[in-house]
Amino acid sequence: MSVSSANFTQLRAFLAVAESLSFSRAAGNLGITPSGLSQTIKALEKDLGARLFHRTTRSVSLTEAGESLQAKIAPAFADIGQALRQSRDAASRVAGTVRVISFRSAAERFITPRLAGFNARYPDVTIDLSVDDSLSDPIAGGFDLALRIGEVIEQDMIAMKLSDELRQIAVAAPEYLARHPAPATPRDLPGHACICWRWPDTAQPYKWEFFENGRWFQVRVTGPVIVNDREVAIRAALDGIGIAFCVEDTVKDHIAAGRLVPVLEEWSASFPGFFLCYERQRRMAPAVRAFLDTLLA
Repeated sequence: MSVSSANFTQLRAFLAVAESLSFSRAAGNLGITPSGLSQTIKALEKDLGARLFHRTTRSVSLTEAGESLQAKIAPAFADIGQALRQSRDAASRVAGTVRVISFRSAAERFITPRLAGFNARYPDVTIDLSVDDSLSDPIAGGFDLALRIGEVIEQDMIAMKLSDELRQIAVAAPEYLARHPAPATPRDLPGHACICWRWPDTAQPYKWEFFENGRWFQVRVTGPVIVNDREVAIRAALDGIGIAFCVEDTVKDHIAAGRLVPVLEEWSASFPGFFLCYERQRRMAPAVRAFLDTLLA
């Protein structure tokens, strides 16, 4: 007899009756009717060409063929049950590696402060974190989660809000402004020493974006320094080299301490903040779900 789904169902039904020696109890355990179970057993007996049970109105017992079949298949079904339980346990166990890619400022704000607590709660999970300010494709890179600003989220990703809106502002050290009068409008910036920033893996510096009369406009700036790391740009501004263009939250402490002075604030508007992103229509592993929930908490 070849093994098929029908054979498997018949053998499972046989074992249920053999263990309980009652068609009514076995039918209840299997969630079927006693008559349906009886027909299943009759079909199995027909396939085997052997009677498996002695049946009377008052009792059920195994025949010699039934005892032999039970002895042979019961251990196999026990092994199958154990394998299925182990598979379910493995699927629900919070363990494995979670690959995350994040802009540096987002990693410092949302990931780094939560790593110790997450590790204490889920010691079997490894967080593989890539801090990267480039615009690489998270899905193509094989990442489970990505932390991005709203303006650069790939269309085929689900995005969940992590922060309020952000704002970029131009800042300079008091020493620089003592040597160079502050620009009155963004259009004055080409006459200033600007600390230029470019996205990693791109050749041209980022054009500074400002808001006026309900629309955004860009200003191409130049200066003595071009960097692809925003922390380096802030350091250069602190050293009085020129004007930098930064996310306000990253320089607010320097502004409060008087180390940097904001300029052109009236032209600086808010834009979508940080989002936690993952691939659309992708089954999420328990470890990934656990880290996602931690970041959103």
